Amino acid sequence: MKKCLSWLLLISLILTLLVPFTGVVVHKLASTVFLLLSIVHTAAARQTPGPRRWALLALVGAAFLSGILGLVWEELPWVLAVHKALSMACVFFLAIHIFVCRHGFKGD
Repeated sequence: MKKCLSWLLLISLILTLLVPFTGVVVHKLASTVFLLLSIVHTAAARQTPGPRRWALLALVGAAFLSGILGLVWEELPWVLAVHKALSMACVFFLAIHIFVCRHGFKGD
């Protein structure tokens, strides 16, 4: 079950990142699925998330919220700039999270 969830998370993340190729509609759907799967993944981890993991989930939520605000306020270019910055930070920290969890490193 966890392996299937991890693969679904990876597929939805890749579809979310491929917005230039797939289009905005697929990006919106994939990011919504990714957010929901991230919440399920956090609940299914069977361990109490530390502050770093809560911060990562909050970063994913903030990127999602900034994307929604970018749709609402299309005339404000800074909202989309914030969305892009949060999304890039999200990808960076998700890569670290995957590496740490895959190789079994322990946090402080």
